[in-house]
Amino acid sequence: MTCRGCGSERLITILDLGDQPASDFFPPVGSPTDDPTHPLAMALCQSCALAQLAEDDTVTQEPRGVEPRALIDQAVDAVGRVAASGWFDGRSTVREFGSPHGGTWVDHLKSRGLHPVNGGPADVVVDCFGIMHCPDQRAAFADRRRALAPGGVLLLQFHSFATIVGQGQWNALRHGHFAYYSTTSLHALLRGCGLAMHEIWSFDLYGGIHLVAATADRDAVLPEPVRQIIAEERRLGLHTAEGTTALQHSADSHATRLRRWLEDERAKGHTVAAYGAASRAVALFARAGITRDLLAAVADASSAKHGSRMPGTDIPIISPETLLASAPDTVLLTVPDLLPELQRTLPELSGRWVVDGPVDRG
Repeated sequence: MTCRGCGSERLITILDLGDQPASDFFPPVGSPTDDPTHPLAMALCQSCALAQLAEDDTVTQEPRGVEPRALIDQAVDAVGRVAASGWFDGRSTVREFGSPHGGTWVDHLKSRGLHPVNGGPADVVVDCFGIMHCPDQRAAFADRRRALAPGGVLLLQFHSFATIVGQGQWNALRHGHFAYYSTTSLHALLRGCGLAMHEIWSFDLYGGIHLVAATADRDAVLPEPVRQIIAEERRLGLHTAEGTTALQHSADSHATRLRRWLEDERAKGHTVAAYGAASRAVALFARAGITRDLLAAVADASSAKHGSRMPGTDIPIISPETLLASAPDTVLLTVPDLLPELQRTLPELSGRWVVDGPVDRG
């Protein structure tokens, strides 16, 4: 295998989940549960520091999701911060490279006076969690570079690899997600296609994400906030096997802890359901060996998933309305960022939420 970003063969495996069901294929309820499995591992490039999906032989399906309120609010905040920094001044067109998970910044940007274009160069190019879905990272960054008009700016938002490692977010690894960016590796990828970072903003979404503004100015001096983040990433050893051991440890302990908690709840006579048929839950449920006798169902706002089941299990995916009607004793929330929104929209479940395991009750 060669690095998806720089082509180096100096890769090491830092997280290996073995063979897992495809993260984005949700079979019909009642179908046989012996779903095909596929290798799922994360490699780290010792040359450019890019963390990446080691291999992927799945066929992407990506059922369309419903954009969470937390993501919408963060987009509004991000566009406001970029506007306040003057990056939209004197610019009139925008082109968006979207994510297959859904969500868009176009309406927010139109309100700032930017006119969307579907092809060709644009003054502002936006990529919000989209580029990580490209197997060939070097080509994907070159595509974004070509989409920039002279004097244009690329706005690229990504889930921080420092967050993933620091918080043990091992289940960020999934089929179809080919790259996991530290600021260090992103700097290298941008320089490789003739771009340089000029500003960086940080947000609490998903535990910690960054948004960068980059332009075609390879000789630009990295701003001090970016240099500080890169220095901290080096101090943490995010480019080394030793500095990323938390991921494998978290993966090994998380599934065991969740299964034990579900077994304890069953022993107490409690019915447990879940909310969020997210791709991050697929490997967790499979590794924990969870079936319908431990978890009654998983609710999700996406109607495209209703009538399906979680891959590798017999657990059905239901609507939020069906979840309320079933009145479970406890609801396991697989996506913590959804909690504030769900507390507002599903007040009937107050006091029953458990966030991704037996830790936080809301």
